Amino acid sequence: MFKILRKKELSPNIFLMDVQAPRVAASAKPGQFVIVRVDEKGERVPLTICDYNREEGSVTIVTQVVGASSQKICSLNEGEALLNFVGPLGRPSEFVYENIEDLRHKKILFIAGGVGTAPVYPQVKWLKKQGVEADVIIGAKTSSIAILKDEMRKVAGHLYLATDDGSEGFKGLVTDCFKHLIENEGKKYDLVVSIGPMIMMKFVALTTKQYGIKTIVSLNSLMVDGTGMCGACRVSVGGKTYFTCVDGPEFDGHLVDFDEAMRRQAQYKTIESRKAKAAREREEGHKCRVGLDR
Repeated sequence: MFKILRKKELSPNIFLMDVQAPRVAASAKPGQFVIVRVDEKGERVPLTICDYNREEGSVTIVTQVVGASSQKICSLNEGEALLNFVGPLGRPSEFVYENIEDLRHKKILFIAGGVGTAPVYPQVKWLKKQGVEADVIIGAKTSSIAILKDEMRKVAGHLYLATDDGSEGFKGLVTDCFKHLIENEGKKYDLVVSIGPMIMMKFVALTTKQYGIKTIVSLNSLMVDGTGMCGACRVSVGGKTYFTCVDGPEFDGHLVDFDEAMRRQAQYKTIESRKAKAAREREEGHKCRVGLDR
């Protein structure tokens, strides 16, 4: 059993948890993920590692309530425990293996959206420890739902907020903010890393391609089983088929077939929504189980 040491609500339906998992913490690297299971009947849920503390033996995860399984995870409180917490899995971010001196000469920008800010944080933090101060754009509909702002300010070279309603920082989309930095503030970048909603990453990749800037995206939201056995996270990259969980989760954003990925993702969201609705109805006394046992 893996004890929940700390739980914090970052914004409505998004929760941060520090989980006691010494073995995972000892070998975790930026970009990797874990498989979480609440109990014996629970589904396997892949979650990208948000942070890790090797000394304390803890791993931080951030979970957004989108379906029945994530709802079950987020219902747990401090002192309670998860049945399974397996990892670290997946390939670490490619810059982990780069020559540090070469890395220090690169200008790196991270573009995060929604809960995608969580997996961006350990990458920026790792770079900071290596003497690389990366810039970060966090996008959100409004300031109150942007997560990890204070934590990110401590490790980023510059943090830019892009809000749809202009409640904080730049008013507009993350792609508009990116263009503003390039065209109006004279910023130059060698690498862009984007993690967030699939549609956001698609347009980030389209935009950065216009400027000839290498772009990496994380397709962690496609993962289901997390081992490559279910085949649900298939993705086309440069005309070839890969499995997000074993070959990724990070890929060249200019080569990803986002339209195919979004169609596949939409199928899973529909299924999860049905399961979540059925779970709520069951709690309220409704006995119908149509579609629940899938």
